[in-house]
Amino acid sequence: MKNIVAFGASSSSRSINRQLATYAAGQVPDAKIHVLDLNDYEMPIYSQDREEKEGIPEKAYGFKKALSAADGIVISFAEHNSAYTAAFKNIFDWISRIEKVVWYNKPMWLLSTSTGAGGAKHVLAAAHSRMSRGNPHEIPTFSLPEFNKHFEPNTGITDTELGEEFQAALEVFVSQL
Repeated sequence: MKNIVAFGASSSSRSINRQLATYAAGQVPDAKIHVLDLNDYEMPIYSQDREEKEGIPEKAYGFKKALSAADGIVISFAEHNSAYTAAFKNIFDWISRIEKVVWYNKPMWLLSTSTGAGGAKHVLAAAHSRMSRGNPHEIPTFSLPEFNKHFEPNTGITDTELGEEFQAALEVFVSQL
C-alpha cells in the first residue's frame, strides 16, 4: 500500500483545491491517503531575522515529517493574483530552511482549479517550474477550469475530455510510485 500525502495549497475552509487534491489522491489504487490542512501549519511569516532569533517553528518540522513519510505527494494549487497563496508560500519558505531537498524527490502530481475558465494555470505553471527542478521524476500536471461546472463531489470530473486528461496525468503519477 502506498502512502500519499495530499493537500490544497489554500487556507480556505471550503477549499475547492483541497477537494480536488483529495479526490485525485483517492484515485490512486491501493493507497493510504493523508490529507493535510494548511491551517494546521499556520506559522509566523518567514524572515531570516525571525529564523535567526527564534529558530524554525515546530509546525514546519511536522509538515516535513508528513512529506517524508509519503511515497507520493499530490498538491492542488489555488491562485491568488497569478501566484501561490500566502499560506502555501509561507509554509514552503519555512520547510525549505530545514533541508535543501524540500519535497524529498518524491513522485508528485500537481493540480490546480478555480471557479473561472483559467483553472489557475498560471500558478500551476510556476509550481511545476519550481518543483520539477532537480526532481528525478516526471511531474504530471492537471488544471480543472470552472470547478463548479466540471466537478461533482460524488462522481469527480464530469467533463469527458477533462476526465481523460486527468486519467492520463494519474497514470503518469501512479507509474512512478
